[in-house]
Amino acid sequence: MKDWYQIDHIDEIDSPALVVYPERIRRNITEVIRMAGGTEKLRPHVKTNKMVEVCRMMLDAGINKFKCATIAEAEMLAIAGAPDVLLAYQPVGPKVRRLLTIIAKYPQTRFSCLIDNEANGRFVAYLAQQADLVMDIFIDLNIGMNRTGIHPENAFMLVQKIFKLSHLHIRGLHGYDGHIHDREIISRQHAANRAFEKVYGVYEKMCSLFEEQLVMVMGGTPTFPVHMHRANCECSPGTFVFWDWGYKEMLKDMSFEFAALLISRVISVIDKNHICIDLGYKSVAAENPLPRVHFLNAPEAIPTAQSEEHLVLKVPDSSAYALGDVFYGVPVHICPTVALYDRTYVVEKNQQPTYWRVMARDRYIPPSDY
Repeated sequence: MKDWYQIDHIDEIDSPALVVYPERIRRNITEVIRMAGGTEKLRPHVKTNKMVEVCRMMLDAGINKFKCATIAEAEMLAIAGAPDVLLAYQPVGPKVRRLLTIIAKYPQTRFSCLIDNEANGRFVAYLAQQADLVMDIFIDLNIGMNRTGIHPENAFMLVQKIFKLSHLHIRGLHGYDGHIHDREIISRQHAANRAFEKVYGVYEKMCSLFEEQLVMVMGGTPTFPVHMHRANCECSPGTFVFWDWGYKEMLKDMSFEFAALLISRVISVIDKNHICIDLGYKSVAAENPLPRVHFLNAPEAIPTAQSEEHLVLKVPDSSAYALGDVFYGVPVHICPTVALYDRTYVVEKNQQPTYWRVMARDRYIPPSDY
C-alpha cells in the first residue's frame, strides 16, 4: 500500500516542486473550526497559502473573515470572494492608494487595515476623503512582538486623536502575539493571557467612545486556542492549513496534518556517506538553521550544507541511493517556502491531475489574472 504522500507518475513532475494535498487541507480546516467552536471567531491569515483555491475551501467551510499581510493577498481574497479582509499591515506611501484602489474595485469585500501612528492615520483619512471612501481601521498594538504597533499605554490617546476623522472608521484593536513560542501549553496559555491583558485594558477604555461593538483580533496558530473563548475576540491562525515541521515539533497539543510537501531528487553521490539533492536556498525557507527540511521517506538523511540550488545530505550508506531518487520533504517553515513557488501541484488519491497558481506570492497581481 502506498504512503499518503506518494505520487503516481512522479517522473512527470520536475523538481524542486511544491505539492499540496486537498483532502488533508480540508481536514485541517475542519479541525480548526472544531477547535474554535465554529467559524464566528475565526479570521484565518492567508500568508501561508497565498492561493485562491485554498481560500475558497475555507469560504466553502463557512469562514467569511480573513487576515493578510500584503496588498496582493488582499486582492487575491477579493478575487476568491471573501466578504471581510483585514490587511494586518499599516499601509504607507503608495500602499495607501493601492489599497483604496482595490477597495473601489471590489465593493463586495469589506477591507480594513492597521494604524499605529497619528500622522499616518490622518494621511490615510485624507486620501480616503479624496477617493470618497471611508477606510475601516484597527489600531495595532505592540504587545511584545516589538516590530509594529503602538505601545498599549499610548493607544487610547491615539484613538482620541483620530476617532472623529470622518473618513476613518475604527473597528477595534489588533494585537499579534507571535513572540509566544512556548512548547508547553500551560506556559503558552499564561503568556497569551498576559498579552491579552494589554489589549483588553485599551479595549475597555475605547468602548466608552463607541456605540457599536468593537472587535479584538488576537492570536496566530500557537495562541488561538487560548483567545478563541474570549468575548468580542477574533483569532487568526494561518499555518494550520498546511502545517509544517516547526509547529509539529513545537505544538504537540495540536493535531493538524502535513498538507504541503516539497519534492526533490538526488542529483549527485558525493562519497560513501553524502549525497546531494536539488533543494537549495531558492526552494525552501532558509531563515532557520539546518535542518530546514525533514524527509518523510528518508528520515535518516540529515542536511549538512546548502547553497542556492543544492542541499547536501549525510546518509548511512550512499550506495542505497541512485540519481533521480525522489525525496518528499516537510519544510520547517512552510509560509515563506510557499512564496518561493509560482505554482503548486495538487495531489489527490496519489494522482496529480492539476496545479494551482500561488497567486499572491507576487507583490502585484497582473490584470490578466482578475
